[in-house]
Amino acid sequence: MKNQTTATQAGNPLGTAPVGSLIAKFAIPAIISMLVSALYNIVDQIFIGQGVGMLGNAATNIAFPVTIISTAAALLLGIGSASNYNLEMGAGHEKKASSIAGTGLSSLVLFGAVIAMIVLLFLKPLLTFFGGTPDVMPYAIDYMGITAIGLPFYVLSTGGNHLVRADRSPTYSMTCTLIGAIINTILDPLFIFGFGWGIKGAAWATVIGQMVSGLLVIFYFARLRKMYLDRSMLIPQMQNLSMIFSLGLAACINQIAMAAVQIVMNNILRHYGAASVYGSDIPIACVGIISKVNQVFMAICIGISQGSQPIWGFNYGAENYSRVRQTYRYSVTLCTVIATIFFICFQFFPHQIVSIFGNGSDLYFQFAERYLKIFMLMTFANGIQPMSSGFFTSIGKAKLGIVMSLTRQVIFLLPLIIIFPLFMGIDGVMYAGPIADTAAFVLAVIFARRELGIMKNAERAA
Repeated sequence: MKNQTTATQAGNPLGTAPVGSLIAKFAIPAIISMLVSALYNIVDQIFIGQGVGMLGNAATNIAFPVTIISTAAALLLGIGSASNYNLEMGAGHEKKASSIAGTGLSSLVLFGAVIAMIVLLFLKPLLTFFGGTPDVMPYAIDYMGITAIGLPFYVLSTGGNHLVRADRSPTYSMTCTLIGAIINTILDPLFIFGFGWGIKGAAWATVIGQMVSGLLVIFYFARLRKMYLDRSMLIPQMQNLSMIFSLGLAACINQIAMAAVQIVMNNILRHYGAASVYGSDIPIACVGIISKVNQVFMAICIGISQGSQPIWGFNYGAENYSRVRQTYRYSVTLCTVIATIFFICFQFFPHQIVSIFGNGSDLYFQFAERYLKIFMLMTFANGIQPMSSGFFTSIGKAKLGIVMSLTRQVIFLLPLIIIFPLFMGIDGVMYAGPIADTAAFVLAVIFARRELGIMKNAERAA
């Protein structure tokens, strides 16, 4: 077994190439892919803000939980498949790795179709549950009713690109997402302003971009893949699904938690906003904008984590713990530098950031700027928690990955945004953010240090 592992390492650069260059090779395309995914929502938000107005921005925020839930399914299957694939390849089990990849790909298609069907069948009740107000609902129905058509392609593209990266094609993975986003960006102004379709134009632009990205993933596995994959492997196997769910659950739960927080947040903003000088629609629109801005920051950190996962998983499977620890240190350092840059931007340029998404009243900018500065106060430390969640998942420590994914959103933020407004009104939502971020950061550091220490002791004992 040891000889087999050594031979596998010798034939795979994940086990031998310099860690710094490997992170750059895998993380840069992953970051670009994540940024491009974020652009789907941000570009829509910008053009809708300019062409439709505040109610249009509020509508995309109401519809956003559907996107998060779809992302959750994509990451459950995509990260779960890719993590298992890397671990099995690192251990020298090539056929088993390919079988898991096949199950993951076919399941992505099935899950995407089911989500789209549910959304279309229960569109209005879902949007009401997500916090829609009477003024916002017509826009939300138009937007979500169209974008639901693209959800199967979105799930396949988002999840499938993890397997493309695991198959040592990070540049192609980036290209899939990038082409879709470019199409979306070109079509948005054409459909919204040129054709006069308003928010429906933004929705169709998104759907077309997602379709192209999904078809490119299909083309890769049909024609360009490096892994061995025959048609029989595309039949989902329960044993493979169990393994996929085990390692993909942390990322999935993190997204589900984000959706839960978004839904609760929208309803709290609707309730406490109505009792404040801002009204209901201003807080919902502003928080939606700022959550999209934060997506840019999180996209970079998660991209670094995703780019590091093949290195972590392969070397942990090969018991090369020094490379696992070195990769984690490099990744955390990069995330911290990026987080500090965004912290400075959020604290010193809030008005300029909000202005990108359209104009509004004085009350609109007053709420948006205060929310951005207070809620995002701990941005400089916010990269560690998603980084650690991805780290634990990639080395097969699914339970720790799940704990890390739950800390900020479910364990800390969700109860705080319910409790604080009882005493502070709508301002309570703002102050819940940095407190939850601080608690999640502390736990992530404690668990990561412990796991790295275990690896170091295993090295000494070897």
